[in-house]
Amino acid sequence: MDIREKPLKVLGPFGDKSDIDSIGEVIESGWWGKGPKVQEFEEKFAELVGAKHAIAVTSNSHGQDLVMKAMGFKGIDVINPTISFVATAQIPLWNDCTSNIVDVDSVNLNITAEEVEKWKKPNSEVCIAVNMAGIPAPIDEIRKVFGGYIIEDCAHSCYTEGAGTKGDVAVWSFQAVKTMPIGDGGMITLDDDDLANRIREMLWFGVSSTWSRAADSSGTRPGYAWDYQVDKLGYKYYMIDIIAALGLSQMKKLPQFLDTRRHIQKRYNDELHPIIERPAYSDTVQYYCARLPIKFENMAPDGSGYSKKVCRDDLINYLADKKIHTSVHFKPLHLYDLLKDDTKRLKVAEQERVKVISLPCHNGMTDEDIDYVIYWVNKFIEEEYDNV
Repeated sequence: MDIREKPLKVLGPFGDKSDIDSIGEVIESGWWGKGPKVQEFEEKFAELVGAKHAIAVTSNSHGQDLVMKAMGFKGIDVINPTISFVATAQIPLWNDCTSNIVDVDSVNLNITAEEVEKWKKPNSEVCIAVNMAGIPAPIDEIRKVFGGYIIEDCAHSCYTEGAGTKGDVAVWSFQAVKTMPIGDGGMITLDDDDLANRIREMLWFGVSSTWSRAADSSGTRPGYAWDYQVDKLGYKYYMIDIIAALGLSQMKKLPQFLDTRRHIQKRYNDELHPIIERPAYSDTVQYYCARLPIKFENMAPDGSGYSKKVCRDDLINYLADKKIHTSVHFKPLHLYDLLKDDTKRLKVAEQERVKVISLPCHNGMTDEDIDYVIYWVNKFIEEEYDNV
């Protein structure tokens, strides 16, 4: 097969003229900030996930930060999985809390109840449960061993049936490479009326919404009310109408996006070389985290000095030469200098991190793209590691 000219990205958004038109409509309206489109997006997203409240924010990370602040969590211990984006462990630090990083299970790389029970401390009051690659974390099992507050991180699971319903609160992501991308943005969903009110008060420096002061829900109230009260500390984490309009447009395509991703998942599962370890099934397929098995011999204590039969990094470099971009989701959090804890050995994450590779999976992929990935992955195995 000939090498393509244009690189095939591993992740990315997909948009069309309807998305452009949705943004243009807001620009022409003259109201670009937080307004009626944000309200509509919140209402429709709440309906989608079955929540009483949906609050649109600038990102998943900012949403989780608002929850921590609105709940008054400060100076406590927060449990989170080591396989996640680095934001998961930084959010507690923003709130003067400790980030208690724990291991994951070997099948779907999710946090486990066993790890939560093993590492929880007397002041562990929050657990951030990430639905890794769209696969729901075992929150029901975690509740049996942990009596604290659970934030369900649904960044990867928009929309997995039942996601966002197990934690005390759920936070979603619409970042540019997510299943329903809008550039960046997030949503907090919950059923707690009091907490929803506290979060809304904090969205814009404790000030009531400019749009709600300019017009009532029917749009008939004239003028612009300049006077308002501020009695609570707030932040600037609200979404604006230009972004919300794109969200509404992308939401209409969500069934199509999910069908595309599940199709990619099925073809990879059916056609990749059998030596490739398939990931657990995901409804959203945020990442297709394949794994290359490694046979270790004479393993040194620091994890180096092994002899390899198949090496993930070799495949990454090989595919890059074929204009196929790949990634790794994720480098374990406890291995970053900022978060390093030399007292812990998180064995599963450390074993799996050298095997995991994310193959291209996004809303704009075609069958021709999938053919191309499968051909070169299988070619690599056949050429370099025949008879493994």
